[in-house]
Amino acid sequence: MSDPVRVFDGHNDALLRLWRDDRPATQAFAVESPGHITLPRARAGGFGGGFFAMFALDPQVGLDFAIFDNPPYDTPLPPQMSRDVAWRVIMGQAQVAQELDQAGQVWMCKTGAELRRAWNAGDPMAMVLHLEGAECIGPDLAELDTLFDLGLRSIGPVWSRPTVFAHGVPFRYPSDGDTGPGLTAAGRALVRACVARGMVVDCSHMTMKGFYDVADEGAALVATHSNAHAVSPSARNLTDDQLRAIGQTGGMAGLNFGTVFLRPDGRRNAAGALDHAIAHLDRMIDMAGEDHVGLGSDFDGAPMPEGLDSAADLPNLVQRMRDAGYGDQLIAKLCHENWLRFLERTLP
Repeated sequence: MSDPVRVFDGHNDALLRLWRDDRPATQAFAVESPGHITLPRARAGGFGGGFFAMFALDPQVGLDFAIFDNPPYDTPLPPQMSRDVAWRVIMGQAQVAQELDQAGQVWMCKTGAELRRAWNAGDPMAMVLHLEGAECIGPDLAELDTLFDLGLRSIGPVWSRPTVFAHGVPFRYPSDGDTGPGLTAAGRALVRACVARGMVVDCSHMTMKGFYDVADEGAALVATHSNAHAVSPSARNLTDDQLRAIGQTGGMAGLNFGTVFLRPDGRRNAAGALDHAIAHLDRMIDMAGEDHVGLGSDFDGAPMPEGLDSAADLPNLVQRMRDAGYGDQLIAKLCHENWLRFLERTLP
């Protein structure tokens, strides 16, 4: 049997899962389960690395996935989170990332050239450290320098709750992302600071107005884990115009595996959800161009389709691409090469 096609992932929440585990992070990462991404499952499925997100989970305000069972739905945005609380949570996950790197389980990559070396080496898996929601950063951006020194190279100014920088979209179906205002003045300054440092700015979860504001500040438009609104009309998915803008700015869009963003009916139901992945990829490629589309699993952060239960099942998605007539070159672009080339251009 041939080795699986290797995958570079645009987004996962493995660090959050490991931070919440009672065991040492390196021990929890080394065992088969639980978790969508563990070392054994990654090796079995060809998961070669990706953006590993740090996310400030608010234990007082959880997200109940049961809301997705009965569309239409419209979940109110969570309140803004305390910066001090967010900082403690993010520092905990940054420590997890450092432990995995020091143990040789991942290679934390800080430059595009380093990422390519890690990818070519093949083991350990490559990690690009990402921040999903900038609640832990103040408007003076002092914390950004600390995070950058720790290896942070990608930032989403907002998750689906507001920050001092931007507004997020609610979990709403059906809806587009035109649900609120764009970047604040502090948000524009944050984007400019990220551009100056050669960091990725992720527009997933951001309102449509904020999305275009990011481009106005000189950043390539990136949505690490968002799908095609034309296929599934969720507020979290991208309109055709947004996908075109991603291609025009030289950015990237990563296919989210979450059932509620794949299924045209917006439901959580895992059965048959993977059937819609190719329809999303087709639309994303048609609008953004085949050099600007990749994968952004949302592993360890979203309900997964039947047949794609973990990183070990990535060959099932690759087989769907082959069944749809995708050639080897296009599959390689979608699975890893587009992300790698984008990050080689972007990271300092």
